[in-house]
Order: sequence, then structure tokens, then C-alpha cells
Amino acid sequence: MKKYPRAGRFLLAVFDDPQSTRAWSVGAEGERMLGGMLASMAGDSLRVLHDRRIPRTRANIDHLVVCPGGVFVVDAKRYRNARPALRIEGGLLKPRTASLTVGGRDRTALVTGMQKQLALVRAALAGRPEVPVRGVLCFLDADWPLLGGSFTVDQVEVMWPKKLKASLTAPGALDETQIAELQWQLHEAFPRQKEAESGR
Repeated sequence: MKKYPRAGRFLLAVFDDPQSTRAWSVGAEGERMLGGMLASMAGDSLRVLHDRRIPRTRANIDHLVVCPGGVFVVDAKRYRNARPALRIEGGLLKPRTASLTVGGRDRTALVTGMQKQLALVRAALAGRPEVPVRGVLCFLDADWPLLGGSFTVDQVEVMWPKKLKASLTAPGALDETQIAELQWQLHEAFPRQKEAESGR
């Protein structure tokens, strides 16, 4: 397994720690709100990369979180008082299809976008097939039901911030050294927005 410089991991932990930077504050309101929650959770066993450029595109990844349970690709969405829901169509005579609706409107394109991000992150970690990579659409200020509510669409998890927090803090197989190495590997694959722009 490739080892990354200890100094590099230390500097990344200091300067990319959301408690000491405001990289996420440039984004949309939902991204800022979720960034604040992740900032309060960051530490040696939970490391966060914010607002990361996808190379050779204008697109970005809102948040990459490395924790004992693996790598989480998190996209913050803010739909006030609208309920995310799983719609299942088809069955016995027709192919079964799953789609995401928000406030009754089809938003499956959000799932497709997350699947593209997941493919890129998995490719960046191709040498680490044992590391789980999970995609999450995190809806803020949505009309979630009192019981249940979270669901999965085509392997993309849909949930609210407190549910995400529970997932990120659940026990897992990765230790602090592995978490630091994975954070550094993702940092190299997906540079900060300003670094990517200055390198053009």
C-alpha cells in the first residue's frame, strides 16, 4: 500500500479541517449548513474535504467524508417543506423502476449526478477495493415524516442531516491511519477549487 508523507497528511488536517477554513462557505446555503454540521464532527477519525473540483470539468463535489465506515460522497440539497420520496413503478408485467421525487416532482437526475460522482471517487480509489464508497443526497429543511423516511434509490442513499450524522459516526473497519491516508489520496485526486483554478 502506498504511503503518503506524514507532513502532507498533517498539513491537510490543519488547513483543510472545516473548523479552520471556510472553503464550504462559498457554496449554496444548503452546502453551508451541512458544512457547519460536518465541521463540528471533524477530527482524527472523521475527516472532511469540502468543495472539491472534479478535474477537467466545471463541476464540484460538495463534501467528501472519510470515517471508520468508509468514504461518503455527500451532496447537500435544500428543498423547503418538500418531501423526498421513493417512487416504484412496474412490477409483474413491466420492468421495475425506482425514481426520486421531491414535493411530487421527479428529481431522479439528482441520483444520476451522484452516481457519476461515485464512479469518479471509486476510480480514484481503485487500488483500495476494500474501502466502501457510499453516495448520499442529504436534504435540508425538507418535509420528512416523523417515522422512517430515509431510503435508497439505485444505491444512492437519501436522508436528512441527523440521519447522516448517525451513519458517519457508526463503527467501521478503518482506523485513524487509514482514514488520514484516504483523505490525502482524495485530496490529490480532487483538488480544492482555488488550487484547480490556479493550475489552469
